[in-house]
Amino acid sequence: MKLYTIDTGYFKLDGGAMFGVVPKTIWNKLNPSDSNNLCTWAMRCLLVEAGNRLILIDNGLGDKQDQKFFAHYEPTEFNSLNASLKKSGFNASDITDVFLTHLHFDHCGGSVRWNAARDGYELSFPNATYWSNERHWIWATKPNARERASFLRENILPIQESGHLKFIREDEEFIPGISVLFVNGHTDAMMLPMIEYKGKTLVYCADLLPSAHHIPLPYVMAYDTRPLITLEEKKVFLENAVARGYLLFFEHDPVNVCGTVEKTERGYKCGSTFLPEEI
Repeated sequence: MKLYTIDTGYFKLDGGAMFGVVPKTIWNKLNPSDSNNLCTWAMRCLLVEAGNRLILIDNGLGDKQDQKFFAHYEPTEFNSLNASLKKSGFNASDITDVFLTHLHFDHCGGSVRWNAARDGYELSFPNATYWSNERHWIWATKPNARERASFLRENILPIQESGHLKFIREDEEFIPGISVLFVNGHTDAMMLPMIEYKGKTLVYCADLLPSAHHIPLPYVMAYDTRPLITLEEKKVFLENAVARGYLLFFEHDPVNVCGTVEKTERGYKCGSTFLPEEI
């Protein structure tokens, strides 16, 4: 098995929304905001080469939306997915599997692209099977009012219409060496791949822990639909991370790619940080 970090650019989100009840006087030291209270975040994906499978976990924002949409998020380098794949020695057509942790636009927007005539959509990874789960798919395609703006139909429905969509069951391993942790605080049935790699467990944290600075228990995003459930999920997860020596992969941290967890008298914090190739 080999791992490759795939960069799909950066975007901005409201700092208060990203850090929830944590005061700005604290979080602004961790990820400084601009004059509009916006902080810069990565959209970092992971490519897993496992035997004859080439698995891309999430795929960033994509480039289908109009300028009005992008103006809210000020993306930079947001069309760098293919360049990052090429840097790792691959093309979009090589991808066999696209694993979608959840269907918010900044995680699945790169799944679908405009066709050549720009009058319809096509899959960005034409030879891939796209993986979600039935519970989350229903949640995303029949969205509640709070999340409706995050579930964009053009990112989601063409996957099913293409015939390339499959569901992962909650009681099964994805492939040998990759199990799936289901969590429900951020959105219903978000999936975290847990990858057995070089004798360690690397967890792709998605939006349970979007950055190293979200490890402390009270640091729960206001974007989470069920913040108290997130709090309990984090507590159990972090206990296991310390006890079992998990390595964490941060999707949105603008600086830190991977890290460990330490438990101190004051609670949990990020320990060492590193790159996947340093494992």
